[in-house]
Amino acid sequence: MRLKQLLLCGMMWMCCVPLGAQTSKEEMFSTIEKTGGVYWAYPLDFAPQTRAPKGYKPFYVSHYGRHGSRYLIGDRDYKWLVDLFEEAHREGALSDLGEDARQRLLKVWEEAEGHGGDLTPLGVRQHRGIAERMYAAFPEAFKGNPFISARSTVVLRCAMSMVAFGDRLKELNPNLRISYEASHKYMDYLNYHTDESNRFTSSTDGPWAEEYRKFEDVHTNPDRLIASLFKDKRFILKKVNPKEVMWGMYWVASDMQNAETQVSFYDLFQPQELFDLWQCINYRFYVGNANHADGKGIVVANAKSLLRNILDSADEAIQKGGIAATLRFGHDGNVIPLVALMQIENCNVAVDDPYEVYKVWSDFKVVPMAANVQIAFFRNEKGSVDDILVKILHNEHEVHIPVQTDQFPFYKWSDVESYYRNLLK
Repeated sequence: MRLKQLLLCGMMWMCCVPLGAQTSKEEMFSTIEKTGGVYWAYPLDFAPQTRAPKGYKPFYVSHYGRHGSRYLIGDRDYKWLVDLFEEAHREGALSDLGEDARQRLLKVWEEAEGHGGDLTPLGVRQHRGIAERMYAAFPEAFKGNPFISARSTVVLRCAMSMVAFGDRLKELNPNLRISYEASHKYMDYLNYHTDESNRFTSSTDGPWAEEYRKFEDVHTNPDRLIASLFKDKRFILKKVNPKEVMWGMYWVASDMQNAETQVSFYDLFQPQELFDLWQCINYRFYVGNANHADGKGIVVANAKSLLRNILDSADEAIQKGGIAATLRFGHDGNVIPLVALMQIENCNVAVDDPYEVYKVWSDFKVVPMAANVQIAFFRNEKGSVDDILVKILHNEHEVHIPVQTDQFPFYKWSDVESYYRNLLK
């Protein structure tokens, strides 16, 4: 008995420790695409899932997913750089490396023009893959002709992600009954932000903004990059904003892993430059969506209506039966507070020093493109109606939550629901 108590205490402690949260320069330099942060394309390094205890079969899956890989938010994010390099080309102001970068930008623009903010073909493939693996992992839930509710925010890339996901499920079982909805009716939980959290996260007058401005200034050092691309100092003086160009090229470089055009811009940067820029973005996403210590939970609270919907939908599926899955599709700014509110391993850590954030919280680990949370429900058909176990997956990895269990990754649903209902109070 004593050993069992020690093991349980140890597991509870592990839930509160930022497992896998430590990020180092060496990790970033070895996979430079990770410096893209939330542009990190969905990784496929899954461990085998743990088999359910004897007698338990999956019957329902609850899901929330970020849209898949996308282009930069707007055409303007490409076009202004293309125009600048074209003007510099006409005036003979580009170095040889700058001319080469210009040609690469033109290739990227051929694919990206008109696609600002759209799901890329890779984004479609990501959601098809997640759907296929969900179907394979929990086959009993999708047998016969059960119902699936699929809802997305009104943003097109989210709706397209939803359709890609649902299409793959229908291919695997044409008898599935899937309801697709992308409506403002559901935005109060699919993409919810309070006025209070918006005031805190404001980059203009949020309580963190001035400290961040200084942090970004220290970590943005464009002179070497600009000198390598432009040879005419007069053109630089008159036409080039060095910091804006550096950030613009960083975003293009970061997003190439999500596009079809096989072009890279990472050779233009030194690894330390990318690491420094990423620290800025990582901190911005932490402040804007996660559990920054100064926010005292107001940003994480944005996910309360979503968590409530997850709990209520699960209760409905348990009581009614015949519901295979509830699928929801939104954005990084919804997944981040959700996993923090659910207290999934490292996702709820609270710090306030921008220099320390990356050491305990990394955006690409929490919310890469197509990031998702799944709760799989298992029932013992020979047990009582309430004999239900769940396991929680974050980006398809089995994860801990601070609820006691002696059979991780499985938890008693009654314990999990009680814990989360109390959080919502």
